[in-house]
Amino acid sequence: MPQQITTGIKQMLDEANAAVETLTPAEAIALHGQEDVVLVDLRDPREMEREGHVPGTFHCPRGMLEFWIDPASPYAKPQFTQDKKFVFFCAGGLRSALAAHTAHKMGLKPVAHVEGGYKAWKEAGGPTEAWVARARKGG
Repeated sequence: MPQQITTGIKQMLDEANAAVETLTPAEAIALHGQEDVVLVDLRDPREMEREGHVPGTFHCPRGMLEFWIDPASPYAKPQFTQDKKFVFFCAGGLRSALAAHTAHKMGLKPVAHVEGGYKAWKEAGGPTEAWVARARKGG
């Protein structure tokens, strides 16, 4: 018997976008470098090696998000304990919507995500650079 999916990706994205702030690339670029903002890159390291990254961002692979946010987790990261706004982005804006929604449900606030992701950031003229081994240290 085939699986019966009861909640599809469209519904999940609609719920996420209704619950968390969605920033345009220009709005996100304006936040870059601000002391009270953490830009969180959710992309896979292979994507970052291929496409580059935004300087000064914290890299959190999407698969580790919940474990890195929860202070009770053995994988908890201190970056998520800061009293700051967390702006998530991925390659195209879908994973980041779901990640921001998950972070919000876990109690991380305020959170937002970048509409269109890294691709839209680059197209809007946001700063980028090559991602090299030194950029991996500490996030």
